[in-house]
Amino acid sequence: MKTNAPILIAIVLVAMSMLAMTVLPEEQDKPWEVPSKYEKMKNPYADATDDDNLGKILYSKHCKSCHGTKGKGDGNKAASIDTPIGDFTDGSIAGQSDGSIYYKTVFGRDDMPSFEKKIADEEERWLLINYMKKLAQ
Repeated sequence: MKTNAPILIAIVLVAMSMLAMTVLPEEQDKPWEVPSKYEKMKNPYADATDDDNLGKILYSKHCKSCHGTKGKGDGNKAASIDTPIGDFTDGSIAGQSDGSIYYKTVFGRDDMPSFEKKIADEEERWLLINYMKKLAQ
């Protein structure tokens, strides 16, 4: 009788690989680990006036689809994302340092994409953060 051991082994290996790639729900709720270098980072544009509304334009282009127009986490892509989406209006962002928000925005994690290459200009990054903090007010 011919054995199907190689096929069975292959199926088990594929199943184990797929299981290893899934993220457990409790892992999605882990707090962001922000390196102290970024936590302590100061926003050199904290007092800048964004006369051109560049922060708002960048938010509309890169963030609105998930975080929503007003930052409530209710964008049109929000329902299709497994990771909880931040609500900028609930006060949670107000208690974070600008450097912490910078880190999360630039490097991302899980479903939150990195904007390191998409928003390469430092001033633009900080103006975006300034706009996000305005949504929290």
